[in-house]
Amino acid sequence: MLAQTQGGLFRLLVTLGAMLAGGIASIAGFGIGSILTPLLAIQIGTKLAVAVVSIPHFIGTAVRFVLIREHVEKRVLLSFGIASAGAGLAGALLHARFDNSVLGYILGALLVFAGIMGITGLSKRLRFEGVAAWIAGALSGAFGGLVGNQGGIRSAAMLGVRISRKSFVATATAIALIVDVARIPVYAATQGKQVLGLWPVLSLMILGVVVGTLTGERLLRRIPEPLFRRVVSAMVLALGVSMFLFPGKE
Repeated sequence: MLAQTQGGLFRLLVTLGAMLAGGIASIAGFGIGSILTPLLAIQIGTKLAVAVVSIPHFIGTAVRFVLIREHVEKRVLLSFGIASAGAGLAGALLHARFDNSVLGYILGALLVFAGIMGITGLSKRLRFEGVAAWIAGALSGAFGGLVGNQGGIRSAAMLGVRISRKSFVATATAIALIVDVARIPVYAATQGKQVLGLWPVLSLMILGVVVGTLTGERLLRRIPEPLFRRVVSAMVLALGVSMFLFPGKE
């Protein structure tokens, strides 16, 4: 398994994928886990891929947070973040017990629905406050812990919150960082040695994500807000379709 990750072509794909993922995450507030996890899972399996990708995900998210932290909407962070952290920890603890293929189908169906809602504009009528915000935050965090894909649901839910595009990305980034802090220690305890054994590929992913994050942050300033929301919705929809058709294998 480790030998399969040593090929030059695979390393190139991982590096380019990491740069793309970092750039998308800077614009949309998610994308690192969504792109890198299935790419790496082809070679090492979904469960280990989730644990490995959590490291560049955390580093890329931390870099992004430093760049745009002043735009965080504290009200949204409080409602989504607390629920996301608790559910993220629970999801990570249950990580080894769940069939990721089934979770992929469920998550894919939810994201397809959310993406269509965003593209058609129906999401603008939604308000995620109070209990609804806590539920959405918990759901995104739980899937983040289970299969490493938390951003799609969180971003789909946050599309219904009336905040600027910069606050959208900054707040989503802060929430993702909280979930990473909750779930990574669990992965380290259960799969730490395996993750460290893949350090060459892990290093390339970290480098690619950081480069992509720094580049993508500049693009964020140039995108009109209406277009930004459509782009995020399209990403959610595409992610949902791909996960529904190709949920991954154990």
